[in-house]
Amino acid sequence: MPADLTYQPKTAIVHLGLGAFFRAFGCVFIQDAMAASGGDWGIVGVSLRSPDTRDALRGQGWGYTSVTLAPEGEQTRWITVLNDVLVAPEDPEAVMSAMAKAEVRIVTLTVTEKGYCHNPATGALNVEHPDIQHDLSHELPVSALGFLVRALQRRRAAGVAPFTVLTCDNLPENGRLVRGLVLEFARRLDPALAVWIESECKFPSTMVDRITPATTAADLARVAELTGCVDAAPVMHEPFAQWVIEDDFVGGARPDFEATGVEMVQNVTAHEHMKLRMLNGTHSALAYTGYLAGHETIADTVADPVLAAYVRRLWSEIMPAVQAPEGVSLTEYADALLDRYANPGIRHRTWQIAMDGSQKLPQRILGSLAANLAAGRASPALYLAVAAWMRYVGGVDEKGQAIDVRDPLAAQLRAASDSADTPEGKVAALLGVRDVFPEELAEQLKRPVTEAAVLLWNKGTRAAIEEGAR
Repeated sequence: MPADLTYQPKTAIVHLGLGAFFRAFGCVFIQDAMAASGGDWGIVGVSLRSPDTRDALRGQGWGYTSVTLAPEGEQTRWITVLNDVLVAPEDPEAVMSAMAKAEVRIVTLTVTEKGYCHNPATGALNVEHPDIQHDLSHELPVSALGFLVRALQRRRAAGVAPFTVLTCDNLPENGRLVRGLVLEFARRLDPALAVWIESECKFPSTMVDRITPATTAADLARVAELTGCVDAAPVMHEPFAQWVIEDDFVGGARPDFEATGVEMVQNVTAHEHMKLRMLNGTHSALAYTGYLAGHETIADTVADPVLAAYVRRLWSEIMPAVQAPEGVSLTEYADALLDRYANPGIRHRTWQIAMDGSQKLPQRILGSLAANLAAGRASPALYLAVAAWMRYVGGVDEKGQAIDVRDPLAAQLRAASDSADTPEGKVAALLGVRDVFPEELAEQLKRPVTEAAVLLWNKGTRAAIEEGAR
């Protein structure tokens, strides 16, 4: 087990979107880096919506338990890298002040795909988004992009160098995407600011990987049993963790990531695409098909022989659309993923993974489909994944029970689905949602996704897989 810190580091990182994933991943890596090599890389976390994380951690001095869910049993560790947690809606000025301090060298983000207020189909800033509209006209922002640009604006005015923006969200070429969104926002606010950001700021792309299920009441009780202490905010995660980062930081200022096993590279694209398509793509496909087939978790889903064969078929379709990073076997990577999915200690709910599908589908599944269509490769399992998403967002499962669909486009997707009574009509209506499906791709998908949807609606998920996607 890595050594723990013997001192409380000063703050040099502000993290936007402090949820379970970053506390189970980034905080652990950064604590390990300081334990190995020293330095002050303490973190101020920012909750952009709810005070729940702040309220849970405050009485614990911002420390919490990290629980590794290994097949052979749990391992616990106390994480002490957080110095404070701010709640942006309560005090946006406190967040801005923290980000503007010269000693803050890095701003990290895990705000999920929808948190970037962009169009997932095009990668462009959604200037009609109400948060963006607000932030363009108010100095105290509400969105992650608004906080980034407004804080950089303050630093430029004060003659302070910019921070490095280090996104840790599952977006294709995430650093370049966020750089483009920040610059587009800044140009609308102040063209001179945009020029400064473009010249001085750094946006390294990253690939992050650790399965982190939501913490439950049963987990809280188990942590108390394991440690003998009550922890209001533990995080649960698998043993595996991988972080790949482009080594491009303002002034070269960063923790000693290499000491923790982080892969520092010149270009992360190959790693990103492999993970987005092979892990996140199959995770989403299993979330929709598994949920519809009645499975609560991913482990339950891959324990079903029909769904296990389905994910293997998915990988056979995805791998030709992926360029393997140097020294990586895609077949071995897929085998390792299946072992991780099957870990009985990880209760990663299909419903949790299914959230925000309209934001995830373009990069996780549609990218592979577009590549296969261009190459003339068959993709029946991927078509079925799109059809399963369409059935899921219709809000009613195969038993006629309501689905609690959590998605920023939930109402629009439900209305599109409800506008037709047949699978063919529902597919046509949902393919017309341009925030998800570019027009040219939608036209190419119409026939094969319709065929998959007819099977899915008429025969059920497991039978549709057995007949059309195995």
